[in-house]
Amino acid sequence: MVNKPNPVDVHVGSRVRLRRTLLGMSREKLAATVGPTFQQIQKYERGTNRVGSSRRLFQFGQILGVPVSFFFDDRPEEIVRGQPRAALKSSKRFQQDQFARREALELVRAYYKIRNPVVRKRVFELTKAIAGVSPGTGGMPKED
Repeated sequence: MVNKPNPVDVHVGSRVRLRRTLLGMSREKLAATVGPTFQQIQKYERGTNRVGSSRRLFQFGQILGVPVSFFFDDRPEEIVRGQPRAALKSSKRFQQDQFARREALELVRAYYKIRNPVVRKRVFELTKAIAGVSPGTGGMPKED
């Protein structure tokens, strides 16, 4: 029987990767800052190795500019319910999700590089208008 990574470890690792990528930080830079090797960071991100919450996860949070709770946010419902096999399937769905694609990450990175908050807000509103998203709909397109 092949040992599969724990779904919580997979989720936490995917959140480390998400935040690192959003910041445009390489695995090498994160490894140099935190201490382990590039390969160890890769194993954390895949969920192969567990990120110790007492020290390492705290370090990741400090370096990536997020609270420790960020790494546990948006957990698949299967993890909350204690269904690890179903959670592994949903984590694969997340990896294929449109928001995990490089294009989306680059767009978010570019958006946050807009220094003027008024311009950034206008770009946000323009993007929603082009996409046909109504204010207050949580990103759902307008009904025609």
